[in-house]
Amino acid sequence: MTELGYALSSEEHRPSDLVRNAKAAEEAGFTFALISDHFHPWVDSQGHSPFVWSVIGGIAQVTERLRLGTGVTCPTIRTHPGIIAHAAATCGAMMPGRFFLGLGTGENLNEHIFGDHWPAPDERLEMLEEAIDVIRLLWQGGYQTHRGVHYTVENARIYTLPEEPVPIAVAASKPNAAELAGQMGDALVTVAPDEEIVQGYAEAGGTGPKYGQVTVCWAENEEQARKTAFEVWPNAGIKGDLSQELALPRHFEQAAQMVTEDDVAESVACGPDPDRHLEQIRKFADAGVDHVYIHQVGSDQEGFFRFYEREILPKI
Repeated sequence: MTELGYALSSEEHRPSDLVRNAKAAEEAGFTFALISDHFHPWVDSQGHSPFVWSVIGGIAQVTERLRLGTGVTCPTIRTHPGIIAHAAATCGAMMPGRFFLGLGTGENLNEHIFGDHWPAPDERLEMLEEAIDVIRLLWQGGYQTHRGVHYTVENARIYTLPEEPVPIAVAASKPNAAELAGQMGDALVTVAPDEEIVQGYAEAGGTGPKYGQVTVCWAENEEQARKTAFEVWPNAGIKGDLSQELALPRHFEQAAQMVTEDDVAESVACGPDPDRHLEQIRKFADAGVDHVYIHQVGSDQEGFFRFYEREILPKI
């Protein structure tokens, strides 16, 4: 059975709107949500990038049932894993049984901002593995010390801990990351319906939920939806490893000049046809993803919620 969730796109919305959208998602019938953690948006037309931990505090106050995770946080460069451990423990205490921590190796777009070197992919994965160790160590309570290859923690104690440890979901788009997710994570996060990634997670020992993001653009007609998706989310049409390697929104804008509206519409379900949205969801379900969360591109979240409440959620 596939469970449907909602993507809170920090790149596109003001913090107060993200809080309002989370409440609306719960009321519409979505059971969980993931919120993106960025310092920069992908392109300037998206326009926002609030501090995710402040927004989560607001969401905790206006929702009662919605499970919420970061989708995803990078605990390796911009933010020390000890700070992530502290922030996530607080969120877990505010949302008992409803918060999980999504972690990944991040993007240069957000991680270069303090002048740190952007590591090679294998080193980024090594840093993520050590960061998870640090986070879990601090969640044990008491004073803890860690002296590793990448991180040092000295006599640190998190006093406010949730009754149960926060589950950790690990993002993966390559087989080696899927293996790490299966070995160290409580869940998997992926943005593509890739059966190999899901199988790799399971073969490495992963038994938890598998989260996958579907990007859509609902509008009253397909033409308007395609136009909105192309203007606001052109990065959907950028292929390969550029999403991890480019440093600035203007670099993504330059890359997007080689992207057409048709390129974006290939990966973004555009328009009011329910079958098109259901087809994208089924691709993830067929790949073994059991928790699909929907990213609605653009400002019209209210219309999207009405459409999904009426046309999509009853069929899943």
